[in-house]
Amino acid sequence: MKRRKALSKIAIAATTTSTLVACNDTGGSPSVQADSLPKVRWQMVTSWPKSLDTIFGGAQTICDRVSAMTGGKFTIEPYAAGEIVPGLEVLDAVQNGTVQCGHTASYYYVGKNPALAFGTSLPFGLTAQQQNAWFYHDGGIEAMHQIYSDFNVISFPAGNTGAQMGGWFKKEVKTLSDLKGLTMRIPGLGGKVMSRLGVNAQVLTGGETFLALERGAIDAAEWVGPYDDEKLGLNKAAPYYYYPGWWEPGATLEVQVNKTQWDKLPTEYQEIFKAAAKEANLNMLAQYDALNRNALQSLISKGTKLAPYSPEILQAAQKASFEIYEENASKSPAFQEIYQKWSKFRSLVSQWNQINELSFSNFAAEFPVK
Repeated sequence: MKRRKALSKIAIAATTTSTLVACNDTGGSPSVQADSLPKVRWQMVTSWPKSLDTIFGGAQTICDRVSAMTGGKFTIEPYAAGEIVPGLEVLDAVQNGTVQCGHTASYYYVGKNPALAFGTSLPFGLTAQQQNAWFYHDGGIEAMHQIYSDFNVISFPAGNTGAQMGGWFKKEVKTLSDLKGLTMRIPGLGGKVMSRLGVNAQVLTGGETFLALERGAIDAAEWVGPYDDEKLGLNKAAPYYYYPGWWEPGATLEVQVNKTQWDKLPTEYQEIFKAAAKEANLNMLAQYDALNRNALQSLISKGTKLAPYSPEILQAAQKASFEIYEENASKSPAFQEIYQKWSKFRSLVSQWNQINELSFSNFAAEFPVK
């Protein structure tokens, strides 16, 4: 009799567990089905227009996957830049509780704390894969959580563009002197480096960039890469397309969540939200790589003039970048703490990637299959 009761209890426990967390039919991810979990409705503001389906798609992926994995009990509605708040005010909206979460780039807000740049990308910093390794396995996410604690916000990587292009220019820029006096749309620490090189750096949203470039309010602009840049029509406003985007070798987008609202979520919902953010992070990078190759050929066929930055410009930009890092570290304990650990990681992972990936890429480029 006792044995039957014991077996009955085990069966009930197993049934309860499998009901609470089951695999859905869309990808094998955990799905919440317990009736006891609450219905939650959130809003997500973004820094992106909906027309940029890949970058706005990072936000959409999170919302779709959270809904799918909770059986529609936890839903998030994404909004384009300007629908609730301007694209560069996402952090403010999340911090103030205007909305529960937002999808944006942390380096838009370096004026609030220069260490926020680490959440997106630093000039001459980490590639996309290196950035993910730093976030997920070397304390990067925890470091950003510490920075965002001052804002009552918690953040998670939620998209990556890969190495970006170096921007559109109305005229050729062959030397450092060609940069001086230009006005360019470029955010983050990359903008501060360009300022050191004599450029007037401006921060504009994607929706504002084309008109500013076309009408001559700015002389140059960078956004992401061929696919998005063609969608924005930047090739119609400037003919010269430079590479590489040394200021964003692996730019991470992120989802920011109001910490008070986050703490109210059941643990199951928090774990599902983190899983959805990670899926968005990995999917966006793959999607950009799949789309940019054809988009670049399309731009070239329409008359875009592709050109590399000169060694003179790259060397000057690299020198200015690390001077700025040292200055920030001397002024900001938060920046210094992250920078020391980040620098060590960057050095070691770069040495490894020179041996494995770079050696292979160099050979494949030098001896392509006919």
